[in-house]
Amino acid sequence: MKLGPKAAAAALIISASLALTACGGSAPAAGGAGAAGTTSLTLGTVVDLKSFDTSVAHIGHTMPIFQAAYDTLIQRLPDGKLAPMLATKWEYNADNTVLTVSLRTGVTFSDGAKFDAAAAKANLDYFKKVKGSDAYQVASLGDVAVVDDSTLKITLTTPDPAFEYYLTQAAGLMGSPKVLGTPEMAAAPDGTGPYVMDKASSVVGSQYVFTKREGYWNTDLQKFSKVTFKVLTDLTARTNALVSGQIDGALLDPKTGKQADAAGMKLNASQVDWQGLLLFDRDGKINPELANVKVRQAINYAFDRKTILDQQLLGQGTVTSQVFGPESGAYIKDLDTKYTYDPAKAKSLLAEAGYASGFTLKLPTFTGYESLVAIVTQQLGDIGIKVEAVPEPQANLIADFAAGKFAAAPFQLYQGEPWVAINQMISTTALYNPFKNTSPELQAKIDAVHNGAANSAELAKDVNTYVTDNAWFAPLYRLNQMYYTSKAVTVTPQLQQAVPSLYNYAPAK
Repeated sequence: MKLGPKAAAAALIISASLALTACGGSAPAAGGAGAAGTTSLTLGTVVDLKSFDTSVAHIGHTMPIFQAAYDTLIQRLPDGKLAPMLATKWEYNADNTVLTVSLRTGVTFSDGAKFDAAAAKANLDYFKKVKGSDAYQVASLGDVAVVDDSTLKITLTTPDPAFEYYLTQAAGLMGSPKVLGTPEMAAAPDGTGPYVMDKASSVVGSQYVFTKREGYWNTDLQKFSKVTFKVLTDLTARTNALVSGQIDGALLDPKTGKQADAAGMKLNASQVDWQGLLLFDRDGKINPELANVKVRQAINYAFDRKTILDQQLLGQGTVTSQVFGPESGAYIKDLDTKYTYDPAKAKSLLAEAGYASGFTLKLPTFTGYESLVAIVTQQLGDIGIKVEAVPEPQANLIADFAAGKFAAAPFQLYQGEPWVAINQMISTTALYNPFKNTSPELQAKIDAVHNGAANSAELAKDVNTYVTDNAWFAPLYRLNQMYYTSKAVTVTPQLQQAVPSLYNYAPAK
């Protein structure tokens, strides 16, 4: 496939940005924020915190900051397996609605308060009551009962195949009951975690400094005496901070990664998100044409995914036609090539659907997606679908998606655990299913996953097959997350996370 003038211009902008970025860095440091054997770790974070209150903790980029001060009930290992943390063991009843949790004893919060079942209950009740950013994680939480000092009984209103996973994330963070919901907690964390905040050295919006906590129950997780998070939202600033040795680790992109490569930084690549088109309007409320599965399939056949990946991300990724990733359990290898580049077949499908003359499709265009929209516009135009690009303010993006303003949109979404992914983009309650599309056949498959307990991931393959066959989306590729580290540290990527957990870092030997 050869790009047309508009798409080619967009690609040239990428190339120009790459060249400028590659020339703009400082001289590489010999190691990083610390030399090999360092006792300090400094990381660049792409977003700032709203607060240290556990109720606003959010899965993703800020979670390592929370992990410095707060333990979770369950730990998620780099390969995604669950391991004991403050919970030493846990077990469901026969119908997966009651989870009995045994808790670690001898643990305290940084204010000296005792961690026990009452404290764990206070945290779970608080997280559910406040309804913060990740409140969906406790949507199934019914009741939390203290059996004894070291035993909790958690009753769910309905089975939740992802509930144990959520206890490794925001819902599982444990803060001192003395400060839950107070301004003091918002300003400085008070948890059972491996580090305590150095308030004197921390500056809101700039950097957060933590020092090793004396008496912490698991010294294996305290690999550094000092951990600093620098807020570096600007990609160029983040890149320069890494290659000049000011920080030890940061998320870059394929363009700035060239600069990090030249500086001898280590790439820790992983695939977390897929990028492509979300075909929201499967019942045709805005675009009647999209109600016809042949039209949605035609859109999928219109794209030369390999060329788009090369042009957009310098080949850093894997082309795919499915929205579930290889580590999800719901992945089916053959679905990666379900829709190959075949514009003739796309035109034929459009003709069979009664749209041989094509139609017009409005797509939002917003910061960071301009070049992708240009390429999509060209390739859909090649099969007769005229794209009308509608500028969309970044601040309104998610709200307008949720409100059903657009029939389709370019975007990228997380390829998480099957039940998490289903409730993110497929179920009738999913944020990215604004028109609440479903069918009896699909709902039966979703219900099977919901009640599938240990077999949920395997059962989710049926959901994956359904939404791929019915072209609910037009995925283009899975993106490589370009996480770079200095020579001073080592890190193990975390499955399905753009940034590794704090526990995964260690001084280089």
